[in-house]
Amino acid sequence: MLADSITPGTLKSEDEHRREICTAGRWIHGRAFVASTDGNISVRLDARRVLTSPTGISKGLMSPDDLVITDLKGRKLAGRREASSELAMHLLIYARRPDVHAVCHAHPPIATAHAAAGLALNKALLSELVISLGCIPVARYGTPGTPELSEALEPLVQDYDAILLANHGVVTCGGDLLTAFFRMETVEHFAQVSLASELLGKQVLLSGGDVEKLLGARARYGATTAAKVSPDCPVTSDSLASAACGPERISVTREELEALIEEAVRKDRALR
Repeated sequence: MLADSITPGTLKSEDEHRREICTAGRWIHGRAFVASTDGNISVRLDARRVLTSPTGISKGLMSPDDLVITDLKGRKLAGRREASSELAMHLLIYARRPDVHAVCHAHPPIATAHAAAGLALNKALLSELVISLGCIPVARYGTPGTPELSEALEPLVQDYDAILLANHGVVTCGGDLLTAFFRMETVEHFAQVSLASELLGKQVLLSGGDVEKLLGARARYGATTAAKVSPDCPVTSDSLASAACGPERISVTREELEALIEEAVRKDRALR
């Protein structure tokens, strides 16, 4: 295996997992998905152990012996450093998702801007995004490094492989580390496209029929987890048209409103 590569799959030695987490850290840092010592990465080693990045170190500067092994309760089993303070978020995902073997948390700028604005990446703009992730919701805010963060994620973990963390960042997961990293990259790419189309002043969304076909083709493209679909996730051209046909609204000036109220009061008094 090349020194700066990550191969698909999970059947690897502990040493291989250590090298690949360090590689993922360099990739995440090199793409400016994190700054300083932000972010964390983990891999499920087996049914009882997790290998995770340590706290207080740049993800671009980690070496294999910096990593920490914990059990699924977060208790340290091996390592000279301490595990990330946000490990509980990873452990929640592992507990709820037996199919997940790797988790990445980072702060890619445009996706994180959407999280800070409370804007889900839920529009059917790109066929690739619909196939790979369906859509990307926003979890309510939870203080990093506390149980609040896991509690905020819990309702969404079962149905989504990528989640925006309000006022915080992004977490992605996958069947292996390469998949979890690619999903982080996909989230940021889609956030950039979504923002650019907003700035251009026009977004042409896929129809509900288009989305249905894409979701039906997910297995053909290697997507193995379910994509949560609801009336507002992903938002399609059909759902926008339906919203536009809602109750008719009438605008009146303040003077007109006051006149209407005065007339209603006059009529009410005349009837008494």
